Amino acid sequence: MPRVDCLKAVPIQRSARVMQLEGIFDVPPAQRSTFRFSAHLPLEEEDWTIGLIVGPSGSGKTTIARDLFGTAMDRPFAWPHDHSLIDAFPEPMQIKQITELLSSVGFSSPPSWLRPFHALSNGEQFRVTIARMLAEAVHTPRTHEDVPRLVVVDEFTSVVDRTVARIGSAAISKAIRRNANDPLRRCRFVAVSCHDDIIDWLSPDWTYEPAADQFQWRRERRRPPLSLEICRVHRKAWRLFSHHHYLSGNLSPLAKCFVAFVDSRPAAFTAVLSFPHPKRPGWREHRTVCLPDFQGVGIGNAISEFVAGLFKGTGKPYRSTTSSPSMIHHRARSPLWKMIRKPSMVRNRRHRGLKQCNYVSSYGRLTASFEYVGPPREFTSVSTGLNSNGAPFVGRA
Repeated sequence: MPRVDCLKAVPIQRSARVMQLEGIFDVPPAQRSTFRFSAHLPLEEEDWTIGLIVGPSGSGKTTIARDLFGTAMDRPFAWPHDHSLIDAFPEPMQIKQITELLSSVGFSSPPSWLRPFHALSNGEQFRVTIARMLAEAVHTPRTHEDVPRLVVVDEFTSVVDRTVARIGSAAISKAIRRNANDPLRRCRFVAVSCHDDIIDWLSPDWTYEPAADQFQWRRERRRPPLSLEICRVHRKAWRLFSHHHYLSGNLSPLAKCFVAFVDSRPAAFTAVLSFPHPKRPGWREHRTVCLPDFQGVGIGNAISEFVAGLFKGTGKPYRSTTSSPSMIHHRARSPLWKMIRKPSMVRNRRHRGLKQCNYVSSYGRLTASFEYVGPPREFTSVSTGLNSNGAPFVGRA
């Protein structure tokens, strides 16, 4: 069973300042500074996928992780300065595999995929680094095929704010567990962090707290609920989201716009247009974007379905065409949507009498079309973003 017993010692240079400090704080004079670590982690007793070593700074987390897991946590990556971040992933990986992996860890923003690593935000760099660690682990030859590859991340979520840390932890946990039963892609993931607010979101199989020398197997697998405040907004709100959309950054001047807020922070955007169909006029989804820091836990689908229910409440059909693989996959399995056109290429057609807008359409791309068949929602106060009792719209992701 894994056990760590180590003694860290460094020499002390007896300078004048050192001797003054010893006198002021009554520190016994010494030639060496020593710190002993001892830990017992029974990791061989059960099969596991995700682990967490958590505790305050100076409690020995990194030392214990390095002694337990060796070089698995010493993986500094070289990122090309003048190339897209996707060029840094292992050569055997195809572009579809790279984009699926990036999306799975909650970084589904094609415009950002084209940028160099140094041009990303801290939150984006955090998720991209996790994605590359998983990719490198899968494509590293193993000495024993039945032993899962190991990924260890020190200072996990330390460079991002706590809202992003919780949502990112949930997205990463979901991505890792998705391959838990695939012997070719399975990885074991160990996070080393000083923040205990991520425990329920990362949902590790085990936790170890060095400060208390406490190891615990965990059985709980349900992350905490995520509350969204969804409100009708002015179209100027699109500025926050436009450069994260995979099509044009333009928005129709006729769009009706909504934003989902998480802890009072804008997280996702949906816009709707009228759909002048000759037989079944209704509504169609125009833009749906989730900011990278909030991707991976279903916020984009939540606001899309909430708004769809509002417009279905008018008695008219609500349709949506998307090329997002994750959204197509979700809607194909959801009872709230009916697929009316399977994924295919749409040829360009110009409708007489309709003014051509300056935003990019779905023509020439692989897309699928859906109609919302879920329950309608009350539409009485959609213009203000408040429901009948004066409270903001609230949904669940």
